Amino acid sequence: MAASISPFVSEMVRQVKAAAAEAGFDLAGIAGVAEFAELSYFPTWIAEGRGGEMAYLEARDEQGRLKRASLRSVAPWARSVVVCALDYNTAQPYSIEVNDPDRGWISRYAWSRRDYHNVLLKKLKHLEAKIRDQSPARTGQEIRTRAYVDTGPVVERIYAKHAGVGWIGKNTCIINQGLGSWLFLGVILTSLELAPDLAAPDRCGTCTRCIEACPTQAITAPYQLDSNRCISYLTIEKHGAIPEELRAGMGRQVFGCDICQDVCPWNRKAPTGSEPELQPRPELVNPALDWLAEMTEEHFEESFRGSPVRRAKLSGLRRNAVTAMGNSGNRKFISTLEKLASDADPLLAEHAAWALNNLKK
Repeated sequence: MAASISPFVSEMVRQVKAAAAEAGFDLAGIAGVAEFAELSYFPTWIAEGRGGEMAYLEARDEQGRLKRASLRSVAPWARSVVVCALDYNTAQPYSIEVNDPDRGWISRYAWSRRDYHNVLLKKLKHLEAKIRDQSPARTGQEIRTRAYVDTGPVVERIYAKHAGVGWIGKNTCIINQGLGSWLFLGVILTSLELAPDLAAPDRCGTCTRCIEACPTQAITAPYQLDSNRCISYLTIEKHGAIPEELRAGMGRQVFGCDICQDVCPWNRKAPTGSEPELQPRPELVNPALDWLAEMTEEHFEESFRGSPVRRAKLSGLRRNAVTAMGNSGNRKFISTLEKLASDADPLLAEHAAWALNNLKK
């Protein structure tokens, strides 16, 4: 196969990967635009309601086809997908290593002051400009590109697998043999035809630690996730009340969840990332539950300006905090919950009443 790749294409691939490294990415690979077998499962997953309330996943083209099920239908001009990854691991302990009943857990990816979408997109734009500047002189034509960080009709992890960045683990996260799974992904669609990398081989083997560790049984089978049961979904994307049968399993998670990654053997010796803009804010590592539960709108805006935590909104974050209080076993929260059970926000009041009842048991 390598013999059929022209020196020009090989040089372009080398330049793209060099530019990705220059932009600050830890990994970069090339995937083709194909009807990958993994994409065929997506329509079934949506039809079964596994996407929960995330309506954006159901975006369709003019023919009624799910956009994320086929890149060719939404970007017929695209010939290659450049997949980039950035390590966001830190030297802080994993959630399974700490258990302070006074405090909750914000997912590792949201500890920094800047939203990772903005950090990655800035780097992708730098790489995109390099591709567009270099290509016309070599190809004699204008090159089209489009960059996405979670915002486009692309199931990034599937293209990451076929770009050799990592394999899709049983928890549906991308795992790299050297860096583990603490990876942000960004993609650039391009009309430039580049030689694809080899797909990353699956190295999960017989391990099922992520499946067994999930408190809400969201990983219903290897490589299959039901968002409706996933703590990350429940604390971030879920509007309204959290189903009562799932609240106890949420433990002290208040924004996202790292458990399935914390227990993954490939993360045991994962290196820490070096991106300055993704370094953690100490106050967001194991934050105090009463600080979150009694937060005002003004304080929320001040504390989480530019942070991905804003996605949960103040009401959702407070809802999550009182739920964690109810799971803490810490009776010091009873007086706070008694007050919040009469809050003007009916969503907060209902969850506070549940938490109060849970503690009094």
